Amino acid sequence: MDYDVLVVGAGPVGLMLATELGLAGIRAVVVERRSEPDTAPKAAGINTASAEIFERRGLLPAIEAARGPLPFQGERNRAPFAGHFGGIQVPAAAVDEQDPLLRGRGPGWYLPVEQVEVERVLGRRAAELGVEIRRGVDVTGFDEDDDGVTVHLRGGGDLRAAWLVGCDGGRSLVRRQAGFDFPGTDPTITVRQATGTVHGAELLGQGWQYTTTGLYVYGPRPGWIRTVELDGPPVDREAPVTASEMDASLRRVSGLDVHVTDVADGGTRFTDHARQASTYRRGRVLLCGDAAHVHSPFSGQGLNLGLGDAVNLGWKLAATVRGWAPERLLDTYVSERHPIGADVLDWTRAQVAAMRGDAYSSALRAVVTDFLGTRDGATLYAKRISGLGQRYDLGGGHPLVGALMPKLQLDDGSRLADHARGGQALLADFVGNDELAVLAKAYGTRLKLVRGSAEGSGLSGLLVRPDGFVAWASDAGGTDGLETTLTRWLGAPAGTATTRR
Repeated sequence: MDYDVLVVGAGPVGLMLATELGLAGIRAVVVERRSEPDTAPKAAGINTASAEIFERRGLLPAIEAARGPLPFQGERNRAPFAGHFGGIQVPAAAVDEQDPLLRGRGPGWYLPVEQVEVERVLGRRAAELGVEIRRGVDVTGFDEDDDGVTVHLRGGGDLRAAWLVGCDGGRSLVRRQAGFDFPGTDPTITVRQATGTVHGAELLGQGWQYTTTGLYVYGPRPGWIRTVELDGPPVDREAPVTASEMDASLRRVSGLDVHVTDVADGGTRFTDHARQASTYRRGRVLLCGDAAHVHSPFSGQGLNLGLGDAVNLGWKLAATVRGWAPERLLDTYVSERHPIGADVLDWTRAQVAAMRGDAYSSALRAVVTDFLGTRDGATLYAKRISGLGQRYDLGGGHPLVGALMPKLQLDDGSRLADHARGGQALLADFVGNDELAVLAKAYGTRLKLVRGSAEGSGLSGLLVRPDGFVAWASDAGGTDGLETTLTRWLGAPAGTATTRR
């Protein structure tokens, strides 16, 4: 084998996966057809769950250094809106920040940072970890056998890897060639976005604006424009977005005498088509991010969903390569992430349903606006778009099991997240239980023991998977169920592991 894992696509998802594999010492390579990162406007922020991914890996300071302005301003650390649902602004003041899922994780559930900046941070980290990133390399196809995958490159030459992961976007060649089904709903709208020079911008309202022909939003940064037209998908999604196209679209939707005279760094189009692969794995080929699911980016879900896929897959694939993965561990990537993806697709479809200009959608929009203005409605929205409401069905009776690890400060001044930088699972002992130390030692470098008190947590012990999700928790000081849980997620203790596919 040339590599253990070959990742196709050097967007944020492919690079996030690469850093996770690099942390585990896996021989990985990322191939990308573009010679340089794409600077066209795309995702403009990450949610709380994604920020905590970067925090656990020690990358949050670099991400925060690249942050931009908050949407529609307000103070730098707080925006007046928690976000929007189909253009309906959700008031931040209505969110219950003392909700158990949100407490200590705000204010704000969105860190404004451009996708290209996320890619730069992850690209640097992947290179530091020894992951090879090859740009200007176009994959034309591949052949799979029982032992691995042979990937063919344009211009000749092959690369051989034990596993192939398609992180190559919504038009994924990997998905198509491997024969994954990709069912879903067809596009009905066209959204255009660009940064340009807008004459008459003072006439445009702040925030999302509904009109008889669609929606538009101007800002939060100067010159940033997005229009939504409800008359079907574009004829050509690949053609460059020109100033004249943005000008015509903005005037059609707004009905105002405004003019776009230039577009900087290109623009983008997208639609509301929503599709999801029926599975994310076929043999030695896996899908991650937009290659596995596509949808409109309303409420900023796409980038965050893909990052969640990558951290879920990374440690499981690394464990499989290393040979210590318990049976069917890799299959849990699909069973855990597929329902999350399906839920996000429906979340975006519902927003489009509320956007339409007919009487039914207008009535629905009025009801949803009332609901999102209440404390319960705004709090539910914040839990959804922050990613903190996502959880896996991992069994176990403790309410933390299956949820993201809590934000805990230890008595030595460190945070529990600080101990996750190496990418291992964490076994936290908050009461000095020597049984936990014995169990941790048996797993060697797969499991890191963290000892110290966490005042006010009420916890005596906690097992956190490498992706940050809680697999076991105890309030009572015992170890009931811990050995079974360790075997389920980390396999047999060191020295007795067997290779699993």
